[in-house]
Amino acid sequence: MRGVAVVVAATAVVVAAGGVAGAGVGAGGAPEADLAFHGRLWMDDGRVELRMTPRNHGPVGVDDATVRLRWSAPLADEQRLPAGCARSGARAVLCRTGALPADGWGRTLTLAVRLRGEPGEVTMGIDAVWGGGAVDRNHRNDRREVLVLDTGDSYAF
Repeated sequence: MRGVAVVVAATAVVVAAGGVAGAGVGAGGAPEADLAFHGRLWMDDGRVELRMTPRNHGPVGVDDATVRLRWSAPLADEQRLPAGCARSGARAVLCRTGALPADGWGRTLTLAVRLRGEPGEVTMGIDAVWGGGAVDRNHRNDRREVLVLDTGDSYAF
């Protein structure tokens, strides 16, 4: 149970940072941003590697946002996650994006995880779970599911 408390505490830190920057305000007075995620992933011998760059189509920038990465297979117990990422349960990781300027790109996130049991394929889901306090009305580009085969081939999204 002690490990669960550590994961919950780390997750709270990832989600709590940041805020909205900019002047674009949508209906109801809430600032609006349009987050999207673009990248590549591949799997080889049960290890999934991801290179993903977040984009904000605006109209306001955000100081920080959080993206959830979910796998259809459970993650191995031990993982080496980059700074700004925390495990969230048996199949998910939450990562900070850092600042996303209006109509601009964020920093590239590079992540590698090992899956339990080395499955031959896995579906990875990507979705924004927090947009720095901004409202994102366009969910067609901030939610993705990508099927990855354990072949070493690269899959773009």
